[in-house]
Amino acid sequence: MGAVVSELSAVVPAPNRHPTDKFITVAPFFRQKGNADTVRATRQRRMSTRYLGLLANRPFLRRASRPAFAFVVIFGLGVAGFMILVNVGVVDAAFWLLDPTSIELYFQTHAGPVELTKVYALVVRSGLIVTSLWAGETVLSAAFGGQIRTEVQLARAQRHIMKLTDHTVICGYGMFGRTIARRLAADGHDIVVIETDTAVAEQAREEGYLVVEGDARRDSVLEECGIERARSLVAAVDDSNVNVQIAISSSQLAPSLTVVVRVGNEMYESLANRAGADRVVIPEVISGEDVAGYL
Repeated sequence: MGAVVSELSAVVPAPNRHPTDKFITVAPFFRQKGNADTVRATRQRRMSTRYLGLLANRPFLRRASRPAFAFVVIFGLGVAGFMILVNVGVVDAAFWLLDPTSIELYFQTHAGPVELTKVYALVVRSGLIVTSLWAGETVLSAAFGGQIRTEVQLARAQRHIMKLTDHTVICGYGMFGRTIARRLAADGHDIVVIETDTAVAEQAREEGYLVVEGDARRDSVLEECGIERARSLVAAVDDSNVNVQIAISSSQLAPSLTVVVRVGNEMYESLANRAGADRVVIPEVISGEDVAGYL
């Protein structure tokens, strides 16, 4: 495994240098300051939009948004109903929802459907109370279950990932991926790990790595880890077919990316090269050659 890591360290570009053959096509574009500022501003807006989209997909926020949306809808229907029934303004209608006693005071000096308005106010108030209790239950269950703390930590990690550039993405945190991550991190590389297994992903977090949970073959997961800003990617899953698919997806999303693919045997080597791999690694072959050389 040590020989494999040493070879990969040579393949993955160091943090302080660029593979010029892959970046030469975009270099002239950034020579003009105006264009560079425009691209930077566009990238910032795109990152902010994507970050908000990722936050919206968090499980807790999705759960909490349901009662919040229901509350807003019921409140809006209540205001609209009062405006139609009694022909009052938006402010007065909203105030009636907050202070139902104002309805009684209003009808002391105005004619109108008193009983219907009171019944409608009762129904709307009941809906608002129910949705408030729903929201409170959602927040309390998440708080006591530790979900809020977890969501905050994940949001902070995602924000950190959105700011990274020239980092290395490692797909799969098994023995191979873990060894590569430790070596590259020791050499000063920023690392983002993609892992499907929740327990393994948590282990990677505990060891200090930024982690995105999901299938690295999916474009949305690769984009979440900032693939378009990454310097390199190592497909280290214990499945050659999956690694080849990762190489295809990542190469299409980031053509300048350095892609290293782990495969189980030589049968997949040419396939991985055609899929966009810059380097194909067969750990068993390299380890065997290392042992043979030692003997």
